[in-house]
Amino acid sequence: MKYISTRGAAPVSLDEALVSGIASDGGLYLPDSLPKTHWREYGAAEEVQSTARVFLAQFFEGSALEPVLADIIDETFSFPIPVTELPVSGGRCSLLELYHGPTAAFKDIGAQFLAACLTRLEGDTRNPLTILVATSGDTGGAVAAAFNERPGMRVVVLYPNGRVSERQAHQLTCWGNNVLSLAVNGSFDDCQAIVKGAMANEALSAKHRFSSANSINIGRLLPQSIYYAQTSLQHYLEHGRKPSYIIPTGNLGNAFACFLAREAGLPIGDIVLATNANRIINDYLAGADWDPRASIQTHASAMDVGNPSNMERLRNMGGDGAELNGRVRAISVSDEQITQQIKQNFDEFGFATCPHTATATYAWRHLEPEEKAGKDWILVATAHPAKFEQIVEPVIGTSVPLPAVLSDILSRPQRFDVIDPIPEALESILGLHFGS
Repeated sequence: MKYISTRGAAPVSLDEALVSGIASDGGLYLPDSLPKTHWREYGAAEEVQSTARVFLAQFFEGSALEPVLADIIDETFSFPIPVTELPVSGGRCSLLELYHGPTAAFKDIGAQFLAACLTRLEGDTRNPLTILVATSGDTGGAVAAAFNERPGMRVVVLYPNGRVSERQAHQLTCWGNNVLSLAVNGSFDDCQAIVKGAMANEALSAKHRFSSANSINIGRLLPQSIYYAQTSLQHYLEHGRKPSYIIPTGNLGNAFACFLAREAGLPIGDIVLATNANRIINDYLAGADWDPRASIQTHASAMDVGNPSNMERLRNMGGDGAELNGRVRAISVSDEQITQQIKQNFDEFGFATCPHTATATYAWRHLEPEEKAGKDWILVATAHPAKFEQIVEPVIGTSVPLPAVLSDILSRPQRFDVIDPIPEALESILGLHFGS
């Protein structure tokens, strides 16, 4: 299989797409033809690993990684991904818990998979690959953990200084010598612009062998489609109905992974995007022009994105404007509503939810009554609430126990540099740490 750019550059192999991260023309990679697999080909879908092997097989045809794909899958999907049915009346609603990985966030799945792929393709200690990643919170920590101490790999994490929670900041800055953490005096969009600019700089990119681990890398999206494939298959086989998903959305990678799974033939119903006060997706689906803007800081910091990269993929595959509006929907949730949901979730369900997951529960609760009761819903829980204790604990009136993985991260010393949001600052700090 070949992979094509959303902007028209010549097709490349999957291995080239994984290593480069972004196309030579600045576009994002998509498969040149989308494999369609009937749900019966997955059998009983008892294990996520078996589902992953069937789903990913066609995407990896011709790749040097094809012979070791099963090993990569086993390495990636090594922690539980439970679906918890919620005690609701009228309809069926469940919570897809994606926060049981090494950094307690859904980004662990894509990051672990990509790290396993790239280490096998490019693990040259004499000429390391440098992974550039901009993060609004969880991505950078997941990528740093996944690539930490891997031979032939370096990681540069850029995050908005003062715009992530203290615990998020800690998990971005506590890794080994092959991880360089940079607090950028700006927004996530500034971080993302620096990364994209650096990767488009041919001389700088060649010098440091840049690749990306944001969701702009197709190697992040493919494994994220797996948990939608697995949970939709299990639900359909058990209940005979396609589940619909409500997905907290920032850079749009997680939601696009669900869209990709549905387009590939998985039994998935509606896809609803839960956004925060950053409404660019909502406005676009309502008929406005696609107009990137400065992001707004909210309680759901990992969703504070004013120019979601994966909209380029979604528009390429799903169409523009009204056509796309018929295939996905978006519901915006304010900080006040997020706080209210955290409280209501705790009172009704007996457990805490992070601010991002709270946007999904709000969207579900505010569906039209007949739709809410007439369809089966799976709400995506993207991060452990203990990562946002400063927001969650005052609302629920009690502490949130730390998961063991997060406790271990917080016990490590921090190490980071602060830079201004300009390309020259990145080039300078790279020369200082990695040599000119």
